[in-house]
Amino acid sequence: MAEDPTRRSQPGFIGRLWRRLTTPSATWSVLALVIVGVLIGAGGVIGTQVMVARTGTNEFCSTACHSMQWVAKEYQQSIHYANPTGVRAGCHDCHIPHSYPQLLWVKAKAGFHDAVAEMRGVISTEEKFKKERLRLAKNVWAEFKETNSANCQHCHAFNAEVIAKQKDFVQPLHQSVLDKQATCVDCHKGIAHTAPEE
Repeated sequence: MAEDPTRRSQPGFIGRLWRRLTTPSATWSVLALVIVGVLIGAGGVIGTQVMVARTGTNEFCSTACHSMQWVAKEYQQSIHYANPTGVRAGCHDCHIPHSYPQLLWVKAKAGFHDAVAEMRGVISTEEKFKKERLRLAKNVWAEFKETNSANCQHCHAFNAEVIAKQKDFVQPLHQSVLDKQATCVDCHKGIAHTAPEE
């Protein structure tokens, strides 16, 4: 049986879609298409900013997931929550990168991971949380070491002049951070949450 030659010449779905995307529109002007594209882009950017702002608060972090209430209580007793300067570092400040596109990638990855863990009930009670605490802390510590504690250094930037004004016993420790031989989390593991026993 011979193949129908007209059938072979008709493009498939991908071919038709590509032709439609690359052929000028008969009903829409280029200006109209540009305006629609700008509006869609602006909507995406604004929607992303709103999502980041709403999900980046301490209230969201400590109440959206039932299991985060255990660490929220610890955080409220820490120097990052209440201190003489009145500066408060929130969950987002410490656990999420401050620049795009890393911020979006880490938020999406952490949000998915946390949602799955919440549904599975991995740390749904304080007892379960305590059993998982060391494993969870090690994951966070590894992230901080991988990024050279970038989120810490976003607020706690220091240099040789600052180190020279510090107490004698601290100077060599902080100098090792400047020399890239150590990072903040090597010494400050229990700064915002109770450090588990290793």
